[in-house]
Amino acid sequence: MTEGAGTASVTLRRGIGGGLLFVFILGDVLGAGVYALMGELAAEAGGMTWVPVLIALLMALLTAGSYAELVTKYPKAGGAAVFAQRAFRKPLVAFLVGYSMLCAGIVSVAGLAVAFAGDYLTTLVALPVPVVAPAFLCLVAAINLRGIKESVRSNLVMTAIEVSGLVLIVVAVAVALAGGAGDLGRAVEVPASPFAALLGAALLAFYSFVGFETSANVAEEVRDVSKVYPRALFGALAAAGAIYLLVAVASSAMLPADELAESSGALLDVLQASGVALPGWAFAVVALIAIANGALLTSIMSSRLAYGMSTEGLLPPVLSRLLPGRRTPWVAIVVTTGLSAVLAVLGSLQMLAETVVLFLLFVFLSTNVAALVLRKDEVEHEHFRVPVVIPALGVLSCLVLLTQQSLPVWLLAGGLLAVGVVIYLVMSRARGNAPAPQRADR
Repeated sequence: MTEGAGTASVTLRRGIGGGLLFVFILGDVLGAGVYALMGELAAEAGGMTWVPVLIALLMALLTAGSYAELVTKYPKAGGAAVFAQRAFRKPLVAFLVGYSMLCAGIVSVAGLAVAFAGDYLTTLVALPVPVVAPAFLCLVAAINLRGIKESVRSNLVMTAIEVSGLVLIVVAVAVALAGGAGDLGRAVEVPASPFAALLGAALLAFYSFVGFETSANVAEEVRDVSKVYPRALFGALAAAGAIYLLVAVASSAMLPADELAESSGALLDVLQASGVALPGWAFAVVALIAIANGALLTSIMSSRLAYGMSTEGLLPPVLSRLLPGRRTPWVAIVVTTGLSAVLAVLGSLQMLAETVVLFLLFVFLSTNVAALVLRKDEVEHEHFRVPVVIPALGVLSCLVLLTQQSLPVWLLAGGLLAVGVVIYLVMSRARGNAPAPQRADR
């Protein structure tokens, strides 16, 4: 997102093709959210869990349109913070966009730790969340410290496992429905106060689609980025959305909404209700792998973002210290993991998920506005373009979802943003010159 990233990009090889990029984005988007949040969606939307999923998908596609245009227009830019700097020329705004991404990552890892300690794990062993969540995060940190190569290599396998678990749910419920079990009519039962309920549930469902924005950071390594990136981005979101919609309908058809709402491992309950001959512990392991993979990938992103912002003088320099031999940012890993552990002990899954969405809505709002501001900025190469109405609707969708946030979520996010402003002012004074994000525009 800054000059450090741009300098390194000189030696980057364009080795990512369409298929690999598709899997990369799908792996980032798919899995943990739907495994963890189906019960919360049912509590909000009743049997119509698929409606907020569809709303969230459409909203995600709007912002994805802005990302597709900006990433292919500025393939060496490196993300939302630089788009903000190009569009608004305000270093504080660019810093807060990058800082919001960092906070979203830290809070998301905390939420995934809470989800890991929930009903899926209870199928194997019953332990309290305040014990499991920090221990789980220590394990994630240990893998992160070992090195990124080992983590990234497992992404294809983990993504395959995540998809297999969700496909198993859909197939098992389809067989059960064909045999007379379940009730497909539950999927069209309208909840009380449907507009407020479904829009509020869409806020939670939106959490299941975040992750695609990290693909902007690999744009420099994509072959023929102007053609490949939009296809992979929209294709991965559409694939994830189709799977999510099928899982939502299957869940509502198999179990009443009140039973789904009582569980933090709702998909395991759905599978067991379908009567499929698979031990509950086996599917629980699949779900735990999906959640763990999401936590690991997000932890890697958060620690590297903290490290990168530190090397540019935006965060304290201690965060840029590397582990000898492994060359991993050990201080950044320890600090981001520690913050996630504290939030995991203090927060609920729903509150943490909504806080992640709030931070990302700030980022997405900035990106959609940047797409509008930068439309007249001409570049020498061909790039993907969306109709101007797409980023405009993207702005509107972000504003609508922001109105659905609760006061505790605003207070938590506001407190973290206030800390960010203080850090920015302190670091700016320490540097005694213009903030580093300006240099990314050269």
